[in-house]
Amino acid sequence: MTADGAVSVDNGTTPDSVWCDRCGEPVGAGAHEACRTARTLEPPRYCPSCRRRMKVQVLPTGWRATCVEHGAIGNGTG
Repeated sequence: MTADGAVSVDNGTTPDSVWCDRCGEPVGAGAHEACRTARTLEPPRYCPSCRRRMKVQVLPTGWRATCVEHGAIGNGTG
């Protein structure tokens, strides 16, 4: 967790993710290789727990994505 309360994440989905955080499709449906590649350069779009579209803020030193149900995540530098 960062100082401002955001949870630090790398990129892509976590082991307990149900939904792909880039395309919003189920993690088990396909390889999502293009999603993992794109996530190295861009923030997530969908909450990996509930599939809600997240509010994304691009900051000078990173990004923060917020789900109304599960709160904020960040890339550790934002």
